[in-house]
Amino acid sequence: MSLLSKVTRAMKRIAPLEIAENSWDNVGVLVEPPYPQQQANKVFLTIDLTPQVLEEALSDPKVGTIVSYHPPIFKSMKRLTSEDVKQSIVLKAIAKGVGIYSPHTACDNCVGGVNDWLASGLGKGSCKPIVLNQSPPEGQEGCGSGRIFTYDEPVSLSSVVERVKALTGLKHVRVATASPHTSSNSAAIKTVAICAGSGSGVLAPVKADLYFSGEMGHHDVLAALARDTSVILCEHSNTERGYLDAVLKPALAKELSNEKTEAGENIEIIVSTVDKDPLEIV
Repeated sequence: MSLLSKVTRAMKRIAPLEIAENSWDNVGVLVEPPYPQQQANKVFLTIDLTPQVLEEALSDPKVGTIVSYHPPIFKSMKRLTSEDVKQSIVLKAIAKGVGIYSPHTACDNCVGGVNDWLASGLGKGSCKPIVLNQSPPEGQEGCGSGRIFTYDEPVSLSSVVERVKALTGLKHVRVATASPHTSSNSAAIKTVAICAGSGSGVLAPVKADLYFSGEMGHHDVLAALARDTSVILCEHSNTERGYLDAVLKPALAKELSNEKTEAGENIEIIVSTVDKDPLEIV
């Protein structure tokens, strides 16, 4: 069995594809090279598969599979040429015998996934999906899109901001403060609605004291403030990247701990050091 096949089987146990947002997302095996890299024993994790990240992965001849959280193939391709960035990435991966797998919203929605990781940094409280999956696969009871986190004891907005910074490793986040949370005697935060990445669609219907996401549209933030809901935004992929090292790498290592490559080597999981959010505060 190829390295890509072993990774695919393991990823489906961690984040089953049937719980992804399959109406619009593109998850699963995206590139299956016909001539896989025979000496590969490394699985390379990244949020975005940019040309720079691909160069990092392909510079190591032991990398045989890339798990790219965001799918590098999203829209249909009518041809494969080096002139198009996305097509070039696919061509280079195939040429090097490297497979590509994307879990995306399967990792968002699964139990212990990206949204649960975000909730884990907020403090003591309880967490449940915003939209519960009514027919979850075995072992995924309680999965679904988004999360509502409820504090055991309400905390200040400034305290939540500091916890988000600690979780994500960011020095700065963007904050929109609703009227009830502005004064020194401000109301405390009891409920936090969470959505990794782009949160407007998932969060807008939810009544909560605080929205926590990567990005939201300007008018969506204004609408939240009008409902006395504060907003914390970290930029899109900054709400996802920490999950790779903290959760996915050890989970995948555990799933593959008893597997070996066709050459008899142990499988190693590594995380990109080049991958980063394209936006930064300067």
